[in-house]
Amino acid sequence: MSVVSEGSSKRRALRGIAASAALVIGVFLLLLPFKEDLNTTEVALTLLLVVLLASTFFGSRAGLAASVAGILGFNFFFLPPFHTFTITGTENWTAFAAFVVTALVAGQLSGYAKRRAAESERQKREIEGLYDELRQAFDKASEAEALKRSEMLKTALLDAVTHDLRTPLTSIKASVTTLLDVPSKSEMDQAGQRELLEVIDEETDRLNEFVEGIVGIAKVESGALDLLRTPSSIQEIIEIAASRASRILRNRLVETDIPADLPQVFVDPVSIAEVFFTLLDNAAKYSKEGSLIRVRARQMADGIAVSVEDQGVGIPRPQRERVFDKFYRIKESEIHTTGSGLGLGLAIAKGIVESHGGGISVDDGDDGFRTKFTVTLPTEAV
Repeated sequence: MSVVSEGSSKRRALRGIAASAALVIGVFLLLLPFKEDLNTTEVALTLLLVVLLASTFFGSRAGLAASVAGILGFNFFFLPPFHTFTITGTENWTAFAAFVVTALVAGQLSGYAKRRAAESERQKREIEGLYDELRQAFDKASEAEALKRSEMLKTALLDAVTHDLRTPLTSIKASVTTLLDVPSKSEMDQAGQRELLEVIDEETDRLNEFVEGIVGIAKVESGALDLLRTPSSIQEIIEIAASRASRILRNRLVETDIPADLPQVFVDPVSIAEVFFTLLDNAAKYSKEGSLIRVRARQMADGIAVSVEDQGVGIPRPQRERVFDKFYRIKESEIHTTGSGLGLGLAIAKGIVESHGGGISVDDGDDGFRTKFTVTLPTEAV
């Protein structure tokens, strides 16, 4: 391959030299009829232009050939004594020397500029090639990462479906079967019947939460949340959430610190109440009976910040960002608890808050509290 390339390069160089020589000859043929009307400066400038053209279009070798041919022709035809290579007179020597130096330097500079331009073009192609390779590698890496995340998501979803769908169904099936297998209700006391019915009721609620979670995350990701934003009292929103979570919080102490003079938030109160219900539910789920849950609200420069703190097991720092990923649940071994869940509550909460132009984060708690979730909400339309 290199031999073929080298031969092709030599042929191009020879063709360039021949073309340059022909160009110089052609210029002399045009100038000679006007020899009496031209001075040496005009001839020299015309020949310099030819040298520059030859160097630019055909390369430095062709430019050098044009320079030599121009020097010889300039001396032979336009410097006395004519038709000889002898030069007489100081002014003729000066003109000849100036032409020689200028032609050689101009030709080499023009050729060098062309080589640099060709080299720059080659480097540009190499850089573009490298960029294309990097882009392809990045695309492949992105595809691999997307596939990996997709596999993780499918695994998490399968785990969630297996645990959060099968477990309540198993409990409901067992309770119903027990009730049906009893020949007469009189053979089972009312306490036993009530216990089985409570199991059915609780597990049915779990199935309902599962379905609501799937529908909720689908709405968040598709941007199909039906939000009716109105100026709303953060005190009333918290009360609605706490009332809904009253059964969950019955063995916890809840302390609220919400100043009465806080401005209203511009939100959909129903969906934001759902966010605080989720935070209260998590606070109760991962804390001991009799522990304290604190809800505080403060006015900020860009809205209202509401924090929900608990005295539970805490969230390991490396896991704090991931708790907002859908289907993500912290391993029980990492938090020493058996709290269960689908892993959608915080993902939905994050989507709802951000759709209002707010934000949600998790940090260490204050004053002995282990975990603090903070929600910021706008007081004006965004």
